[in-house]
Amino acid sequence: MTATVVLFDLDDTLYPYAPCKEAGMEAALEAARELGYEFDRDAFDEFYRAGRLEVKRELSGTAATHERFIYFKRAVEQHTGEPRAGDALALGEAFWEGYLEEMALFPGVEETLETLRENGVDVAITTNLTTRIQLAKVEQLGLEDHIDVLVTSEETGREKPGSVMFTLPLARLDRRVSEAVMVGDNVDADIMGANAVGLETVLWNADPDEPLEGRREPDHRIDGFGELTELVP
Repeated sequence: MTATVVLFDLDDTLYPYAPCKEAGMEAALEAARELGYEFDRDAFDEFYRAGRLEVKRELSGTAATHERFIYFKRAVEQHTGEPRAGDALALGEAFWEGYLEEMALFPGVEETLETLRENGVDVAITTNLTTRIQLAKVEQLGLEDHIDVLVTSEETGREKPGSVMFTLPLARLDRRVSEAVMVGDNVDADIMGANAVGLETVLWNADPDEPLEGRREPDHRIDGFGELTELVP
């Protein structure tokens, strides 16, 4: 393929999500205990799930549906019957502090991004979630000097697979769909969304045995991040 811009998902594409979420949950649990909540891990997980479920049900399709401060706000309200704004704030801050401290790029990401930039290829991140935390992630991962554009679903008002999540970064870089490649791990959000607007698609960090057809089928599948430089000259 010949490309002048590569769009990347962020979470679970440039870094592994699961260990970061686990670190965030452990930090939030410790904060809850310091606030006087008598949770073991199972009880805390249920507390968290209750808040998350309510947010997902009411705010589906918006950037806020991912925001842990809202999860904890709703969880505290359900658990105590009171707003307790300070508790919700402390839990959210602890979660994200623990999460960010655990972050590290997947092997090969930094070298791949450097190679793309050296070859004159623009690099954009298009990501679901609120802007503040995604900016913090980019800073924590040391990606600022490796990207040209960051677009969040909070900015656009739409989540991937909404088309604006792919067309807006291209517009900001003055690039056409025919010049662009989308790289992500989520078939429904990244691959289907990009396929729908005509981008060339690369699926990585996904189940290699999952059968994919139609708009769910990527143009390419890779097992290691460094393989991308073989596809984008």
